[in-house]
Amino acid sequence: MLRLRARLTGRDRVLLDWLADHKVLTTFQICHALFGSLDFAQRRLLALHRLGLVDRFRPLRAGGGSFPWHYVLDQIGAEFVAASREQAPPRPGQTTDRKRRIAASRTLEHQLGVNQFFTDLAGWARTRPQARLERWWPEQRCAEPGVFGTTLISPVRPDGHGVFVEGERRTAFFAEFDTGFEQQSVLLSKVRRYDAHVAQGGPAWPVLFWLPSVAPRAAPTRSAGRRRRGGAGGHCGP
Repeated sequence: MLRLRARLTGRDRVLLDWLADHKVLTTFQICHALFGSLDFAQRRLLALHRLGLVDRFRPLRAGGGSFPWHYVLDQIGAEFVAASREQAPPRPGQTTDRKRRIAASRTLEHQLGVNQFFTDLAGWARTRPQARLERWWPEQRCAEPGVFGTTLISPVRPDGHGVFVEGERRTAFFAEFDTGFEQQSVLLSKVRRYDAHVAQGGPAWPVLFWLPSVAPRAAPTRSAGRRRRGGAGGHCGP
């Protein structure tokens, strides 16, 4: 582990932390967020793969061809992250099971969609010295009791939470990603839970809905309009 530490860059460590927290990232997401050069990103990812830090799989497309490489944490990478966080390392069997669950998950598309939003932010900030993605929390972290207030058991379960900084402006937000299969009633119930979250003393941060088309925007927009007229806190945006 000590020899390995000397071979890792700060960017490598960020990537390992992201894979530990956010499960899976594609080659293009990693390149855009951290590298800028696809060729350099591919060579570095191959080196990390050969070191046993990351593993990868490549799903096939239904109409032929394949998707880009999907990267997940491998055993040595999981041990490295655990050591850096002063946690017990996972057993090899646990890491193998985790990789299999990610690759076979029915929510893989949704997970990649959420991660796309945040890697887009990180990539945008990468070329702007005054900007940075200061915080990126996964759904599991957001679901922990008291994470948004020591006495608050929040009714919301966002797909992600982030803090974005640009210059002197610092904006915290919740993110909700819709792949196109959620009914409008589900979107409305999410808005109502954010109302309850604020009413119980939770932070009134903007809620960003990533929707597949213009049509589904009507329901949360109408609800947000009623909420603003009613005087409740918070904000809902497309």
